[in-house]
Amino acid sequence: MRKWIVAGNWKMHNTIAESVALARTVKEGTAGLKSGEVVVAPPFTALTSVGEALKGSSVALAAQNMYCEDKGAYTGEVSPLMLKDVGCTYVIIGHSERRKYFIESDETVNLKAKKALATGLKPIVCVGETDGERNKGVTEAVVGRQVRGALADIDKLDNVVIAYEPVWAIGTGMVATPAQAEDVHDFIRRLLVEIYGCMAADVRILYGGSVTKDNIAELIAMEDIDGALVGGASLKADGFLGIISKMP
Repeated sequence: MRKWIVAGNWKMHNTIAESVALARTVKEGTAGLKSGEVVVAPPFTALTSVGEALKGSSVALAAQNMYCEDKGAYTGEVSPLMLKDVGCTYVIIGHSERRKYFIESDETVNLKAKKALATGLKPIVCVGETDGERNKGVTEAVVGRQVRGALADIDKLDNVVIAYEPVWAIGTGMVATPAQAEDVHDFIRRLLVEIYGCMAADVRILYGGSVTKDNIAELIAMEDIDGALVGGASLKADGFLGIISKMP
């Protein structure tokens, strides 16, 4: 039985004070949680403060991005060692917004994923197709390329999490139907089994894209959906905790 994950990606929202207040409410709301795993990814400026606020809880701290070097003359970047230093255990890699606005390639995602693993961080590797790609019937080709590219030369999947986020559903209010989401999750798992064999059965695959407390139950009921990477709904404690409350 795979352990579910609900991860909140706060993106470029919240001051330090707002982030700490939200983290404390999530901490209180998940006290005594007996199954699954909750992760929050605040902006870089709030990582240290949120990490302090989460101490004594089971809520894990994640970063929204990282660079693929430990240190150096890379103005504006944040290294995996810095993330470890502030208490991160997870890092989101290859989010569609990074791919779209910052032109991150599959090769870039792969470098970051390998570096994260080498540093002891667990990468949440994002993949997903655009509306145009889905309409052309190339969803599996696009997602397959992204999965293969992101995991190239990675031998073990123990600490890798995959997040399927159809780009057309992120922040749009549109949600893949449970059947649509399961079809792609099943494809990803079959692809991982093809590449890695039986170890792929334990890889957790999350769904992301306008997830709310009203639609999570149907999504998580699917065989290959192991949780959610939540955007907008994670910015309000009642919405995020409402999602967590529906997990098995």
